[in-house]
Formats: sequence, structure tokens, C-alpha cells
Amino acid sequence: MSARVTRTAMAVVMALTVAGCGAGGGRASGGAADGRGTGAVTVFAAASLTESFRRIGKDFEAANPGSTVTLNVAGSSALANQINQGAPADVFASAAPANMTTVTEAGNADGTPAIFARNQLVIAVPRGNPGGVTGLADLSRPGVKVALCANQVPCGAAARTALDAAGVALTPVTLEQDVKGALAKVKLGEVDAALVYRTDARAASADVSGVEFPASARAVNDYPIVALKDAPNPAGARAFVAYVRSAPAQAVLVEAGFQAP
Repeated sequence: MSARVTRTAMAVVMALTVAGCGAGGGRASGGAADGRGTGAVTVFAAASLTESFRRIGKDFEAANPGSTVTLNVAGSSALANQINQGAPADVFASAAPANMTTVTEAGNADGTPAIFARNQLVIAVPRGNPGGVTGLADLSRPGVKVALCANQVPCGAAARTALDAAGVALTPVTLEQDVKGALAKVKLGEVDAALVYRTDARAASADVSGVEFPASARAVNDYPIVALKDAPNPAGARAFVAYVRSAPAQAVLVEAGFQAP
């Protein structure tokens, strides 16, 4: 089997089925008593984790026969709201502690969230950097169109922190609801640059280049993960959280450009 992925942005839900998916039945609950995950495990994950969690989900399924991982990926703030409104999910992986806090304070976490990765921003520009962008100051030049994430989204909060640290003021032409939306604006040629995570620029390297800048070190995001209190598959949820923190999954994250916790 392989992980199945859905992506929600605002009211739009796009289902992405990874090739090679086996015939999955209905939702199963429960899990093996030895800590191995079985049945369906639904993971709500920050959009920046899409590529890495696809692979980790497939690896988890291979290590836990009888399990099926379904990913719902979107902005962390949107996911936290969905969880607090009762959406069925087993695991929440956020791109920032603030959005995780809204879930824990609502009493919807099973245990204490653990930091499993870190990430920081780069400037995404069209492949080859035709505009010659070398740093944040270039984004404030007249005529330069910039996409940012909305402030309530972790990538947007990080962008604001980095811009403030560098003393750069700019007015973005669009505020996106997750980092994939901001990156898409660059890929489509609708903007000249966007502030996105290093991992997202690397995943889209066929279309964009990532420009590093010093102030990104002032806005490093911690990524927490937790099993959820009302998880339909609590054993599977705990097993998936443990797997994400294991050496094989950590190697996948580092390869994608995440920093170790």
C-alpha cells in the first residue's frame, strides 16, 4: 500500500492519491498490542510536510502490515480549526507550536506534543533567478511582485519575523493560506518571488530556485506532532507518532531539507 493524500485550502479539498495504492477497505480501528500500527491512520499535516509525509506514510505502511495512512495536508491553522471542530483525525503534525497550542488548549491532544523537525525560509524565485534576487531587500524594489503566506499561517508568521529582523518593509500582492499556495504563484509566473520553506523550494527545484538569506535564522519554525485524544485509531496514532520520530523517518526529513530537532 501507499499513503493517500488530501489537501484542503479554505473550502476546497483536493484528493491526491499516490500511485500504487492498494485496495483499501473502510476505516478500521485499533492496533496491535505490541505498538505496531494497524488499520487506517488519518494524519493532519502541515502543507510543507506533503512530500516527506507521503514517503514516511508509505514506509510506515511497509513496516506495519495492515495499516493505511491517509494524509490531510493544509495550512496548520486550518487543520487546527478542523480538529477543534470535531474532524476525525488520529495525528496532528503542525508547522509551528502556536497552532498546536490551539489544539492542546482545547483538550484535543493525547499527551504532550513532541518536536520532530525544524524548518526555515528561503526566497523562492523562478528557476535560474532571472530577477537577480540576492536578499530580502530586493523584494522591496519597485515593480517586484511578492507572495507571502497569511499571518495566521506558520510560514506567514515566520516571514513577518524575518522581514522585521531585516528591517524590510514590503506589501505582498497576495497572502496565501499555506506555503504551497505561495510557491504555486512563483511556479505559475504570477509573482517574482515568495517566502517559502527551504524544503518546499527544494521539492519544486525543477521550477524554482531558493535564495538563502541571513534573517531566516531568526525565524526557524519548530514542528510538533501529537496523537489526538479522540483518535479513531489510538494505537495506530501512537505508532505513527513514534515512527515519525524514529531514525528512518528522521533520515527522510533531513534528506528533504528539514533540520533535526
